[in-house]
Amino acid sequence: MELRLGAVGLGGLGSLELGVYDEMDDVEIVAGADVSDGAREAFADEYDVPTYESHDEMLATHDLDAVNVVTPHTLHYEQAMDCFAAGVDVFLEKPMVTGIDNAVDLVAAAREQGRVLQVGYQRHFDPLFRELKRIVTSGRIGEIHAANASLGQDWIEIQRGSWRTDPDLSGGGQLYDSGSHLLDALLWSLDAKPRTVAAVTDDRGETVDVNSALALTLDREAADSGPVTASVGVVGDGTNGEPDESMVLWGTDGHVRYADGRLTVFEDGVTYEGDVAGDRDFTTLTRRKLSDFVRSVEDRTDPAVPGSFGLQVTALTESAYEAAETGRTVDVQDRIERAREDREPVQTES
Repeated sequence: MELRLGAVGLGGLGSLELGVYDEMDDVEIVAGADVSDGAREAFADEYDVPTYESHDEMLATHDLDAVNVVTPHTLHYEQAMDCFAAGVDVFLEKPMVTGIDNAVDLVAAAREQGRVLQVGYQRHFDPLFRELKRIVTSGRIGEIHAANASLGQDWIEIQRGSWRTDPDLSGGGQLYDSGSHLLDALLWSLDAKPRTVAAVTDDRGETVDVNSALALTLDREAADSGPVTASVGVVGDGTNGEPDESMVLWGTDGHVRYADGRLTVFEDGVTYEGDVAGDRDFTTLTRRKLSDFVRSVEDRTDPAVPGSFGLQVTALTESAYEAAETGRTVDVQDRIERAREDREPVQTES
Protein backbone atom coordinates (compact mmCIF):
# COMPACT_ATOMS: atom_id res chain seq x y z
CA MET A 1 0.00 0.00 0.00
CA GLU A 2 1.40 3.38 -0.99
CA LEU A 3 1.79 6.19 1.52
CA ARG A 4 -0.43 9.08 0.42
CA LEU A 5 1.66 12.24 0.73
CA GLY A 6 0.65 15.88 0.66
CA ALA A 7 3.09 18.77 0.55
CA VAL A 8 2.93 22.24 2.10
CA GLY A 9 5.58 24.43 0.52
CA LEU A 10 6.40 23.68 -3.12
CA GLY A 11 9.34 25.98 -3.82
CA GLY A 12 13.14 25.46 -3.61
CA LEU A 13 13.81 22.86 -0.92
CA GLY A 14 10.22 21.61 -0.95
CA SER A 15 10.51 20.86 -4.66
CA LEU A 16 13.82 19.06 -4.16
CA GLU A 17 12.35 16.89 -1.40
CA LEU A 18 9.32 16.04 -3.52
CA GLY A 19 11.67 14.81 -6.22
CA VAL A 20 13.19 12.43 -3.67
CA TYR A 21 9.78 11.18 -2.54
CA ASP A 22 8.78 10.65 -6.16
CA GLU A 23 11.61 8.13 -6.55
CA MET A 24 10.18 5.97 -3.73
CA ASP A 25 8.00 3.06 -4.83
CA ASP A 26 5.90 3.19 -1.66
CA VAL A 27 4.99 6.90 -1.82
CA GLU A 28 2.22 8.54 -3.88
CA ILE A 29 2.28 12.34 -4.12
CA VAL A 30 -1.40 13.25 -3.87
CA ALA A 31 -1.63 17.04 -3.55
CA GLY A 32 0.30 20.19 -2.76
CA ALA A 33 -0.29 23.61 -1.23
CA ASP A 34 1.61 26.89 -1.59
CA VAL A 35 0.74 30.58 -1.56
CA SER A 36 2.84 31.11 -4.70
CA ASP A 37 1.03 30.78 -8.04
CA GLY A 38 4.29 29.91 -9.79
CA ALA A 39 5.21 27.18 -7.30
CA ARG A 40 1.75 25.62 -7.62
CA GLU A 41 1.90 25.69 -11.42
CA ALA A 42 5.33 24.06 -11.52
CA PHE A 43 4.20 21.38 -9.05
CA ALA A 44 1.02 20.64 -11.02
CA ASP A 45 2.99 20.37 -14.27
CA GLU A 46 5.45 17.94 -12.65
CA TYR A 47 3.05 15.64 -10.79
CA ASP A 48 -0.37 16.22 -12.41
CA VAL A 49 -2.19 16.36 -9.06
CA PRO A 50 -4.39 19.03 -7.44
CA THR A 51 -2.87 22.13 -5.86
CA TYR A 52 -4.22 24.55 -3.28
CA GLU A 53 -3.35 27.98 -2.01
CA SER A 54 -4.36 26.92 1.51
CA HIS A 55 -3.07 23.87 3.36
CA ASP A 56 -6.43 23.72 5.18
CA GLU A 57 -8.25 23.15 1.91
CA MET A 58 -5.81 20.42 0.92
CA LEU A 59 -6.26 18.64 4.27
CA ALA A 60 -10.06 18.90 4.03
CA THR A 61 -10.17 17.57 0.47
CA HIS A 62 -7.78 14.61 0.58
CA ASP A 63 -7.35 11.53 2.75
CA LEU A 64 -3.62 11.79 3.44
CA ASP A 65 -1.23 9.66 5.45
CA ALA A 66 1.56 12.22 5.77
CA VAL A 67 2.50 15.78 4.89
CA ASN A 68 5.88 17.28 4.07
CA VAL A 69 6.16 20.88 5.36
CA VAL A 70 8.79 23.27 3.96
CA THR A 71 7.58 26.80 4.65
CA PRO A 72 8.75 29.93 6.51
CA HIS A 73 9.63 29.10 10.10
CA THR A 74 6.85 30.95 11.90
CA LEU A 75 4.18 29.08 9.89
CA HIS A 76 5.35 25.61 10.94
CA TYR A 77 3.45 25.38 14.21
CA GLU A 78 -0.03 26.13 12.86
CA GLN A 79 0.48 23.99 9.77
CA ALA A 80 1.75 20.99 11.73
CA MET A 81 -1.01 21.26 14.34
CA ASP A 82 -3.61 21.40 11.57
CA CYS A 83 -2.10 18.23 10.10
CA PHE A 84 -2.33 16.48 13.46
CA ALA A 85 -5.96 17.55 13.79
CA ALA A 86 -6.58 15.93 10.40
CA GLY A 87 -4.96 12.67 11.59
CA VAL A 88 -1.85 13.12 9.45
CA ASP A 89 1.85 12.51 10.26
CA VAL A 90 4.31 15.33 9.62
CA PHE A 91 7.84 15.82 8.33
CA LEU A 92 8.76 19.35 9.36
CA GLU A 93 11.83 21.15 8.07
CA LYS A 94 14.09 22.89 10.55
CA PRO A 95 13.74 24.80 12.73
CA MET A 96 10.79 22.79 13.98
CA VAL A 97 8.91 25.88 15.17
CA THR A 98 9.60 29.28 16.67
CA GLY A 99 8.64 29.94 20.29
CA ILE A 100 9.16 27.62 23.25
CA ASP A 101 5.43 27.39 23.99
CA ASN A 102 4.81 26.28 20.41
CA ALA A 103 7.61 23.70 20.57
CA VAL A 104 6.35 22.20 23.82
CA ASP A 105 2.76 22.13 22.55
CA LEU A 106 3.63 20.53 19.22
CA VAL A 107 5.75 17.75 20.72
CA ALA A 108 3.10 17.00 23.34
CA ALA A 109 0.30 17.03 20.75
CA ALA A 110 2.19 14.53 18.58
CA ARG A 111 2.57 12.23 21.58
CA GLU A 112 -1.02 12.58 22.77
CA GLN A 113 -2.46 12.01 19.31
CA GLY A 114 -0.11 9.19 18.32
CA ARG A 115 1.33 11.09 15.36
CA VAL A 116 4.80 10.83 13.82
CA LEU A 117 6.71 14.11 13.96
CA GLN A 118 10.13 14.23 12.33
CA VAL A 119 12.38 17.29 12.08
CA GLY A 120 14.64 17.84 9.06
CA TYR A 121 18.08 17.81 10.70
CA GLN A 122 20.12 15.82 8.19
CA ARG A 123 23.35 15.69 10.22
CA HIS A 124 21.84 12.73 12.10
CA PHE A 125 22.24 10.81 8.82
CA ASP A 126 25.70 12.15 7.96
CA PRO A 127 28.50 9.54 8.36
CA LEU A 128 30.90 12.23 9.58
CA PHE A 129 28.67 13.36 12.43
CA ARG A 130 27.73 9.77 13.22
CA GLU A 131 31.43 8.97 13.58
CA LEU A 132 31.91 12.08 15.72
CA LYS A 133 29.09 10.91 17.99
CA ARG A 134 30.54 7.37 18.07
CA ILE A 135 33.94 8.67 19.21
CA VAL A 136 32.29 10.61 22.02
CA THR A 137 30.07 7.70 23.09
CA SER A 138 32.94 5.20 23.04
CA GLY A 139 34.82 7.10 25.73
CA ARG A 140 37.90 7.21 23.52
CA ILE A 141 38.73 10.80 24.52
CA GLY A 142 37.46 10.47 28.08
CA GLU A 143 34.73 12.51 29.74
CA ILE A 144 33.67 15.47 27.60
CA HIS A 145 33.92 18.70 29.56
CA ALA A 146 34.13 21.46 26.92
CA ALA A 147 33.07 22.17 23.33
CA ASN A 148 33.51 24.87 20.70
CA ALA A 149 31.43 25.14 17.54
CA SER A 150 31.38 27.72 14.76
CA LEU A 151 29.68 28.37 11.45
CA GLY A 152 30.42 31.07 8.89
CA GLN A 153 28.50 31.79 5.69
CA ASP A 154 27.87 34.74 3.38
CA TRP A 155 24.33 34.34 4.67
CA ILE A 156 23.09 37.92 4.65
CA GLU A 157 24.38 38.60 1.14
CA ILE A 158 22.40 35.64 -0.18
CA GLN A 159 19.26 36.07 1.94
CA ARG A 160 18.85 39.87 2.07
CA GLY A 161 15.32 40.74 0.91
CA SER A 162 13.99 37.17 1.24
CA TRP A 163 11.51 35.91 3.82
CA ARG A 164 14.45 34.62 5.85
CA THR A 165 15.31 38.21 6.78
CA ASP A 166 11.71 39.09 7.67
CA PRO A 167 11.41 38.34 11.42
CA ASP A 168 7.64 37.91 11.12
CA LEU A 169 8.26 34.90 8.88
CA SER A 170 11.69 33.65 9.97
CA GLY A 171 11.51 34.25 13.72
CA GLY A 172 15.10 35.49 13.64
CA GLY A 173 18.25 35.56 11.54
CA GLN A 174 21.07 33.17 10.84
CA LEU A 175 20.97 31.62 14.31
CA TYR A 176 17.47 30.33 13.50
CA ASP A 177 18.44 29.42 9.93
CA SER A 178 21.76 27.67 9.20
CA GLY A 179 22.77 28.08 12.83
CA SER A 180 19.96 25.73 13.81
CA HIS A 181 21.85 22.85 12.16
CA LEU A 182 24.97 23.69 14.18
CA LEU A 183 23.10 23.77 17.49
CA ASP A 184 21.40 20.46 16.70
CA ALA A 185 24.70 18.82 15.72
CA LEU A 186 26.37 19.97 18.94
CA LEU A 187 23.57 18.69 21.17
CA TRP A 188 23.15 15.42 19.28
CA SER A 189 26.87 14.61 19.10
CA LEU A 190 27.16 15.05 22.86
CA ASP A 191 23.77 13.51 23.71
CA ALA A 192 23.19 16.69 25.71
CA LYS A 193 20.55 19.23 26.62
CA PRO A 194 21.23 22.95 27.00
CA ARG A 195 21.13 24.09 30.61
CA THR A 196 22.03 27.81 30.53
CA VAL A 197 22.93 30.33 27.83
CA ALA A 198 24.37 33.82 27.70
CA ALA A 199 24.55 35.52 24.32
CA VAL A 200 25.24 38.56 22.22
CA THR A 201 23.93 39.13 18.71
CA ASP A 202 24.73 41.70 16.01
CA ASP A 203 22.30 42.57 13.22
CA ARG A 204 24.95 44.48 11.23
CA GLY A 205 22.29 47.06 10.34
CA GLU A 206 19.85 44.42 9.10
CA THR A 207 16.39 43.51 10.46
CA VAL A 208 17.58 40.17 11.93
CA ASP A 209 20.68 38.81 13.62
CA VAL A 210 23.66 38.21 11.34
CA ASN A 211 26.33 37.33 13.92
CA SER A 212 25.77 35.50 17.22
CA ALA A 213 28.04 34.39 20.06
CA LEU A 214 26.70 31.99 22.70
CA ALA A 215 28.22 30.80 25.98
CA LEU A 216 26.54 27.61 27.18
CA THR A 217 26.46 24.97 29.84
CA LEU A 218 25.21 21.59 28.64
CA ASP A 219 23.99 18.59 30.61
CA ARG A 220 24.88 15.25 29.05
CA GLU A 221 22.44 12.37 29.33
CA ALA A 222 25.14 10.04 30.68
CA ALA A 223 24.54 9.84 34.42
CA ASP A 224 28.24 10.00 35.35
CA SER A 225 29.03 13.00 33.13
CA GLY A 226 29.57 16.46 34.52
CA PRO A 227 28.48 19.68 32.81
CA VAL A 228 29.99 20.71 29.49
CA THR A 229 31.19 24.29 29.02
CA ALA A 230 30.54 25.29 25.41
CA SER A 231 30.79 28.21 23.03
CA VAL A 232 29.00 28.71 19.71
CA GLY A 233 29.81 31.34 17.11
CA VAL A 234 27.65 32.02 14.04
CA VAL A 235 28.89 34.52 11.44
CA GLY A 236 26.75 35.64 8.52
CA ASP A 237 29.04 37.78 6.39
CA GLY A 238 32.53 37.93 4.91
CA THR A 239 33.39 34.29 4.28
CA ASN A 240 34.28 34.95 0.64
CA GLY A 241 31.53 32.66 -0.62
CA GLU A 242 32.81 29.50 1.09
CA PRO A 243 30.96 28.13 4.15
CA ASP A 244 33.27 27.48 7.10
CA GLU A 245 32.11 25.11 9.83
CA SER A 246 34.03 23.51 12.69
CA MET A 247 33.53 21.79 16.02
CA VAL A 248 35.95 20.72 18.75
CA LEU A 249 34.88 18.43 21.59
CA TRP A 250 37.29 18.34 24.53
CA GLY A 251 37.62 15.26 26.75
CA THR A 252 39.75 14.37 29.75
CA ASP A 253 41.89 12.03 27.59
CA GLY A 254 42.06 14.01 24.34
CA HIS A 255 39.87 15.88 21.92
CA VAL A 256 38.28 15.48 18.50
CA ARG A 257 38.02 18.19 15.85
CA TYR A 258 35.71 18.46 12.86
CA ALA A 259 36.75 20.91 10.15
CA ASP A 260 36.79 21.01 6.35
CA GLY A 261 34.86 17.75 6.12
CA ARG A 262 37.45 15.80 8.12
CA LEU A 263 37.78 14.44 11.64
CA THR A 264 41.00 14.66 13.63
CA VAL A 265 41.42 12.85 16.94
CA PHE A 266 44.12 13.89 19.42
CA GLU A 267 44.84 11.30 22.14
CA ASP A 268 47.88 10.04 24.08
CA GLY A 269 50.14 12.49 22.29
CA VAL A 270 49.19 11.04 18.87
CA THR A 271 47.15 12.67 16.10
CA TYR A 272 44.80 10.56 13.97
CA GLU A 273 43.39 12.24 10.88
CA GLY A 274 41.41 10.99 7.95
CA ASP A 275 38.30 11.13 5.79
CA VAL A 276 35.08 9.47 6.87
CA ALA A 277 33.75 6.80 4.51
CA GLY A 278 30.29 7.24 3.00
CA ASP A 279 28.45 9.72 0.82
CA ARG A 280 27.76 13.10 2.43
CA ASP A 281 26.26 15.09 -0.44
CA PHE A 282 23.05 17.01 0.22
CA THR A 283 20.80 14.87 -1.99
CA THR A 284 21.99 11.65 -0.33
CA LEU A 285 21.40 13.03 3.17
CA THR A 286 17.96 14.30 2.10
CA ARG A 287 17.08 10.85 0.76
CA ARG A 288 18.11 9.25 4.04
CA LYS A 289 16.07 11.56 6.25
CA LEU A 290 12.94 11.34 4.09
CA SER A 291 13.25 7.54 3.83
CA ASP A 292 13.45 7.41 7.62
CA PHE A 293 10.26 9.45 7.86
CA VAL A 294 8.42 7.14 5.45
CA ARG A 295 9.64 4.11 7.42
CA SER A 296 8.38 5.65 10.67
CA VAL A 297 4.94 6.35 9.21
CA GLU A 298 4.60 2.89 7.70
CA ASP A 299 5.93 0.99 10.74
CA ARG A 300 4.47 3.34 13.40
CA THR A 301 7.90 3.63 15.02
CA ASP A 302 9.87 6.60 16.30
CA PRO A 303 11.81 8.55 13.66
CA ALA A 304 15.56 9.14 13.96
CA VAL A 305 14.95 12.86 14.58
CA PRO A 306 11.78 13.19 16.67
CA GLY A 307 10.28 16.45 17.84
CA SER A 308 12.20 16.27 21.11
CA PHE A 309 15.34 17.36 19.23
CA GLY A 310 13.50 20.26 17.67
CA LEU A 311 12.19 21.28 21.09
CA GLN A 312 15.68 21.55 22.59
CA VAL A 313 17.06 23.53 19.64
CA THR A 314 14.08 25.90 19.59
CA ALA A 315 14.31 26.43 23.35
CA LEU A 316 18.05 27.12 23.12
CA THR A 317 17.59 29.57 20.24
CA GLU A 318 14.77 31.46 21.91
CA SER A 319 16.68 31.56 25.20
CA ALA A 320 19.75 32.91 23.40
CA TYR A 321 17.68 35.73 21.92
CA GLU A 322 16.29 36.50 25.38
CA ALA A 323 19.79 36.47 26.87
CA ALA A 324 21.07 38.83 24.18
CA GLU A 325 18.16 41.21 24.71
CA THR A 326 18.31 41.26 28.52
CA GLY A 327 22.04 40.82 29.10
CA ARG A 328 21.24 37.98 31.51
CA THR A 329 22.01 34.27 31.56
CA VAL A 330 18.87 32.23 30.81
CA ASP A 331 18.03 28.77 32.19
CA VAL A 332 16.81 26.89 29.11
CA GLN A 333 15.32 23.89 30.88
CA ASP A 334 13.47 26.15 33.30
CA ARG A 335 11.83 27.90 30.35
CA ILE A 336 10.79 24.52 28.92
CA GLU A 337 9.32 23.39 32.24
CA ARG A 338 7.37 26.63 32.66
CA ALA A 339 5.93 26.18 29.16
CA ARG A 340 4.90 22.62 30.03
CA GLU A 341 3.20 23.76 33.24
CA ASP A 342 1.22 26.41 31.33
CA ARG A 343 0.11 24.08 28.55
CA GLU A 344 -3.42 22.73 28.27
CA PRO A 345 -3.47 19.08 27.07
CA VAL A 346 -5.15 18.35 23.75
CA GLN A 347 -8.58 16.83 24.25
CA THR A 348 -9.06 13.73 22.10
CA GLU A 349 -12.20 11.70 21.54
CA SER A 350 -12.40 8.47 23.52
